[in-house]
Amino acid sequence: MPSIYDAIKSDHDRHRALMDTIAGTSGDTSERRDAWEEFYRDVKSHAAAEEETFYSKLISKTWGQDAARHSVHEHQQLDDLMEELNDGDMASPGWLQKFKTLQHDYLHHVDEEEDEVFSRAKEVIPEAEIEGYGSNFLKRKEKEQGLIEKKREDSLED
Repeated sequence: MPSIYDAIKSDHDRHRALMDTIAGTSGDTSERRDAWEEFYRDVKSHAAAEEETFYSKLISKTWGQDAARHSVHEHQQLDDLMEELNDGDMASPGWLQKFKTLQHDYLHHVDEEEDEVFSRAKEVIPEAEIEGYGSNFLKRKEKEQGLIEKKREDSLED
């Protein structure tokens, strides 16, 4: 089983590739729509699983509280942008412009997570405490895939 760090990084790498595909498309094409749908669903389930497995562990450590809160706040900001894009017209120039904002913000988030948060987490969370979290993350992510529409409906009701 992968470590929690490898599992999260693997997702980030896939998200980077999907964003490159989306940025390289134009208009409301099946290529853009398919890449967006995969990106949207994977990032939604990734973020929820990450918060429930990795950040819940990190927040239990004194140093990790601020880092976890910061990252969860960024997740919410990214989620808001993704919802705007999901409801937007992919053929409009404004959609691609908003997507590029999302891409910039997402890359900042994952770079910060991989460089700063992971390094510090490895220092403050003993490996024995986090062993098995990679598989927990992957299981939770799979479960979250089935909850995306329900959570979206719930948030629209708020």
